[in-house]
Amino acid sequence: MVADRETSRPAEPSHDAEAAGKTHAEAVRASRERKARAETTMNQLVEGSLSGLLESLDRDPSFHALATDDFDRPEGAADPSIVVGAPEGVRPALAAAVARRSPVAYLVASGREAEETVNALRSWYDGDPNDIAQLEAWETLPHERLSPRADTVASRMAVFRRLCHPEPGDAMFGPIRILVMPVRSLIQPVVAGLGDVEPLVFTVGEELPLDEAAARLVENSYTRVDLVMDRGEFAVRGGLLDVFPPTAPHPVRIEFFGDEVDSIREFHASDQRTYGDGLKSIWATPCREVQLTEAIRERARSLIGRIPNAEDMLESIANAIPVEGMESLLPALVDDMESITGMLPNHAVVMLSDPEKLRRAADDLMKTANEFLAASWHVAASGHGAGAPISFDQASFLDFDETITSLTYRDFDVWRLTNFGVDDSLPGRVKLAAHAPAEYRGDETRAAAGIEGLLDAGLDVTITAAAHGTLARLKRAINETGITRFETIRAQAIDGFVDTAAGVALLTERDLTGRTSAAAQAKTPKRRRKAIDLMELKTGDYVVHEQHGIGRFVEMRQRAVGAGDAKTTREYLVIEYAPSKRGAPPDKLFIPTDQLDQVSKYIGAEAPKLNKLGGSDWAATKAKARKHVHEIAEDLVKLYSARQRTPGFAFSPDTPWQKELEDAFPYQETADQLTTIDEVKADMEKPIPMDRLICGDVGFGKTEIAVRAAFKAVQDSKQVAVLVPTTLLVQQHYETFSERYEGFPVTVRAMSRFQTTKEINDTIKGLQDGTVDVVIGTHKLLNPKIQFKDLGLVIIDEEQRFGVEHKETLKALRTNVDVLSLSATPIPRTLEMAVTGIREMSTLATPPEDRLPVLTYVGAYEDAQVTAAIRRELLRGGQVFYVHNRVADIARMAARIQELVPEAKVGTAHGKMGEKQLDQIIRDFWHRDINVLVCTTIIETGLDISNANTLIVDHADRFGLSQLHQLRGRVGRGRERAYAYFLYDPSKPMTQQSHDRLATIAQNTALGSGFDVAMKDLELRGTGNLLGDEQSGHIEGVGFDLYVRMVSEAVEAYKEPERTEPVAVSIDLPIEASIPVDYIDSDKLRLEAYRKLAAARNEQDLEELREELTDRYGNPPIEFATLFAVARLRNKARALGLTEIIAQGNRVRVARIEPPESVQMRIARIYRGVQYRPVTKTYLIPTPFAGSFGSEPMGSDEVVAWTDQLLDDLAWKPQPRR
Repeated sequence: MVADRETSRPAEPSHDAEAAGKTHAEAVRASRERKARAETTMNQLVEGSLSGLLESLDRDPSFHALATDDFDRPEGAADPSIVVGAPEGVRPALAAAVARRSPVAYLVASGREAEETVNALRSWYDGDPNDIAQLEAWETLPHERLSPRADTVASRMAVFRRLCHPEPGDAMFGPIRILVMPVRSLIQPVVAGLGDVEPLVFTVGEELPLDEAAARLVENSYTRVDLVMDRGEFAVRGGLLDVFPPTAPHPVRIEFFGDEVDSIREFHASDQRTYGDGLKSIWATPCREVQLTEAIRERARSLIGRIPNAEDMLESIANAIPVEGMESLLPALVDDMESITGMLPNHAVVMLSDPEKLRRAADDLMKTANEFLAASWHVAASGHGAGAPISFDQASFLDFDETITSLTYRDFDVWRLTNFGVDDSLPGRVKLAAHAPAEYRGDETRAAAGIEGLLDAGLDVTITAAAHGTLARLKRAINETGITRFETIRAQAIDGFVDTAAGVALLTERDLTGRTSAAAQAKTPKRRRKAIDLMELKTGDYVVHEQHGIGRFVEMRQRAVGAGDAKTTREYLVIEYAPSKRGAPPDKLFIPTDQLDQVSKYIGAEAPKLNKLGGSDWAATKAKARKHVHEIAEDLVKLYSARQRTPGFAFSPDTPWQKELEDAFPYQETADQLTTIDEVKADMEKPIPMDRLICGDVGFGKTEIAVRAAFKAVQDSKQVAVLVPTTLLVQQHYETFSERYEGFPVTVRAMSRFQTTKEINDTIKGLQDGTVDVVIGTHKLLNPKIQFKDLGLVIIDEEQRFGVEHKETLKALRTNVDVLSLSATPIPRTLEMAVTGIREMSTLATPPEDRLPVLTYVGAYEDAQVTAAIRRELLRGGQVFYVHNRVADIARMAARIQELVPEAKVGTAHGKMGEKQLDQIIRDFWHRDINVLVCTTIIETGLDISNANTLIVDHADRFGLSQLHQLRGRVGRGRERAYAYFLYDPSKPMTQQSHDRLATIAQNTALGSGFDVAMKDLELRGTGNLLGDEQSGHIEGVGFDLYVRMVSEAVEAYKEPERTEPVAVSIDLPIEASIPVDYIDSDKLRLEAYRKLAAARNEQDLEELREELTDRYGNPPIEFATLFAVARLRNKARALGLTEIIAQGNRVRVARIEPPESVQMRIARIYRGVQYRPVTKTYLIPTPFAGSFGSEPMGSDEVVAWTDQLLDDLAWKPQPRR
């Protein structure tokens, strides 16, 4: 942290020679000292609170008067509210001071402002941070057929409960001292009596019958499922209840002992394993703002057929199933809706932050709601779309001014906080001696002069920022100008102020640099274990069996084996194959569940041809594919071994600056991001060159990983080349990298057609003499004229867009350079390399915490719809992408939009524009000077603008599937709900394929569905043009999964020639070995357990599986011991090379064994009546399973023990004589 430039980065060339001479111990000592220095600086910047400054502010007489309620009120005025002149920065301080004497309701214009205000208030308030709450607003309009997010509803319900029934001293339900709400929450009516809903709380040691708990969860709109993956779901298994409350970070597993709650533990949705020490109690907050009680269900039932267009919704509600958009029916289902003002605590002080802004926000809301209503009526009337909208007057927004007036009359103290001038000679007008500080926007000299001026005026200056790293950097920058007399406090104030009467100045990061970095929250993502991969088989799905080929799945079936006392049940998968004779019924194959590892789902052609059982066609297909696979594998392996043999550069461990950079990241990293970053760093620190592919869906944070990796390389004085497919992306990455590296001595340059020849030549020179650290460019970077002084890392973004020859040039250029590739839609050619283990692969599968799926609307083009969509986005201060993929009439389209939405600032962008012009347009859009961008698919690759949250694509039927997915990924990158409209021309017919594509994109809206879309793309287009002709034929033949598996096995075989192919062992003995249905009752979960069991290869795998099952389903029943024993037998048999151990009548057939003579003689002695058939290499061994006179048939355990002994005998080796 304090490390100056030189220690972090050697400038003089002699350094390497010195370093070589230095002993290892000295180097270690030096790095330890550096760490210790960094830590002490860190500790000086501990999390601070600004509440100390409240004492100083109290010296301002107006502030004191407001805080202690000691000022003149207007007598008998028409408007009894008080006007307070206060800049933004001092308002949270004022609210915190007033909250000491009475509760405060603080009104702001938008949800984002509300969040910032809550954080700022927590820094100023000296009590319990939970005393401050935010009443979030719905992100949907009242009559839309969309539901607000479950976590929004849950946090609202929590606030209602605390307002109506506060319980002092209770952590969950304590009273609220300061309530922050966006104006939307104030003017939206809510169902009467929401605050009186009894909360459902699970506490360890308390009584609560399980069935009652389940019924209450249903009332609270939770959905009952087999496997809890998403918020608002619950599952019951035996005495276990899994539930995922919307406000909890992870789902919890609640174990009951009788009717008593025995334990509550958190678990990960990804692998269903619990972790941590357990919780004392958890509140299952409601997921919808209406309780699905008997009365409501009855009313829904009686309304069926009375409300047009709502039959299905009412039907579901009547059956207690929560449906998307049921909120639009609220007024019909409940008796009465009320305003939120009735819940506010008595005699609260209501502060309106900038009343003018609030009024405008309220006005816009009303306008948009009405416009959308009109548009949906219009669409319904024209016969496209979902039919008439559902609207009720009592759900509409209340009038803002009336609401505020009603507050003043119900003895609330209403304060209007304004930035405008206030005449404080009048009663009821108070003005603070404070003003906003000057804005320095990162200009160091101006900032220094400004701070100097404040200090000379005798003010105490405090500087604050939310993240450690940023604060340390600001402090260092100001200290370098020679100013040291100021305090630094780490706090979350957004705006600063200067109060001359109190002699206090607070400068925030935003005042000094013009932007804010988020505070580093508590980061507790756990490293992932094996994720759960449910093979969901529906009747009729195609599957591939390694030995028998492609068949169709029919069902899972339990069958009894054996007769009399020896009767046992086993579970089988039934798969049907092509009939062996013409006109005969199809053949069925029963696969025992312990061989599930042989079966995978088929991905390839739409409807593949079924193979015949025992026919030669499958063997031939497989042999052809395998031969081809070996050729591919050989090429891959050559490349791989060349890379493995060349020594790369081992980067050194993280520096304190690395931590500083990572702290300034404005978002919370996801678990996958952290794991991936660790993997990338570990790869860089190894002496073998890195080759890693990162697959993550659009907007899941791949760029941040690149930023950190590049910074790590620069710390070791290496250069980094970032290769991107389009000029726009160069521009954008250049902005991102420069912004993140600001304040560090790192030189970033861009190379694309946007730069002048002079700039490009300077950059080339800089790369040669090592003054440029990071260069970002298009394939221009691959020009042989460009020489690097010391290239250490190449980052390839949007890898799927580069041709093979580009990549080869790169690889040939530098076999010893670390390569990091990023890709969103992994098309099998890049996938294949990764899946087969030639390159390392990390996937980012978890969306950032508060990301929402993009709402996708596919329909006919309508002017009214487009107008309403654009208006709604502009209303919340956002931006719109309008994709029109024809350059010829793009200007006409832009003019049309300008006509429809006169207030919009419209710009156009397409690839045929001049560089300067295009660059300017994109920059304007980036800086929000344009808010509707009419463009071609030039935006498809990686333009990342988090403020653009509506995408409209016309003629969407002409686009390919992955294009549609990439386009949709351009929006929904912020916290706000994003909308994608894919419109088609209703007057022209569309092809079947276009229809399928639009249907797919409408279904796959979940986050992270890029992979599914890529797989679906494989199905729609066939695999032909993705993989080149030769491969595609083979994939059609054997299915994608098996193909990939064959390639990886072939590669393994080349890497380790002495390894033998593992054999498939089938064991069929008269034993009771199936998972009882009452232990795992869902078919797909049972299937998953069987698959894991079949895939277990050693004792450790089995042990892990037992732990996992105990954790997820409770203690395994006795039958499991047998299942595990059979798995052990199989591993033993595999080691001996056996392929089957099958009971036939009173014998066991053991196949594929060639024992030496000594073993044969020994076996013949031990097992009387044994037969060996050398031609088929089979033993037939008589068994005692059925029992003889006087003894019972053997139980499962004895059968297993007997077989185990048999395997030991077969493995026997004679001891050499001494």
